[in-house]
Amino acid sequence: MSASVETIDQLIRSRRSIFPPSYIPRPIPAELITAILENANYAPTHKLTQPWRFVVFTGEGLEKLGTFLAETYRSQTPPASFSQAKYDTTKGKITASGAVIAINVQLNPHLLPEWEEVASTAAAVQNMWLSATAHGVGAYWSTPQTALEPLTGFMGLPEHQKCIGLFYMGYHNAPAMEARRTPMAEKVTWVNA
Repeated sequence: MSASVETIDQLIRSRRSIFPPSYIPRPIPAELITAILENANYAPTHKLTQPWRFVVFTGEGLEKLGTFLAETYRSQTPPASFSQAKYDTTKGKITASGAVIAINVQLNPHLLPEWEEVASTAAAVQNMWLSATAHGVGAYWSTPQTALEPLTGFMGLPEHQKCIGLFYMGYHNAPAMEARRTPMAEKVTWVNA
């Protein structure tokens, strides 16, 4: 087996969701974020629509995003159900991150069904995740359901573009963990004749 195959196997199998409580206060250089996004650009794409679009929040942008999401939570929550702890956590996990990247998809309804564009965008995010892992940057994809539509407006996305999640990133101190996966043989059916 070649070294490159072993490297990619190890990288894929060691990728994990790393959450903001494990992030350390160390900025992620813009050049590294750009390199990670460049790898996203090589995801598979039907009809070459390349539907992935990203908005990168760093520095003061994280404060703005965190405040927006916390206030969105406040505005959507009845006063009797409001939790100051949840409000603080919503904002805190954004501001604890080295970067948060809004995952947006450009829909092309005249060419392809939405699920294909979302699938391509998810493949782009996997490329980002593997690239981040290779650089020692923790990451995870969050899909705050009640905030996705407001985020579309917050970012001023054009028609046929929508937010499908947030990609949190940060240098971290999380210990390495074994993957928890059931055997692949339980998920595959072979048809040989």
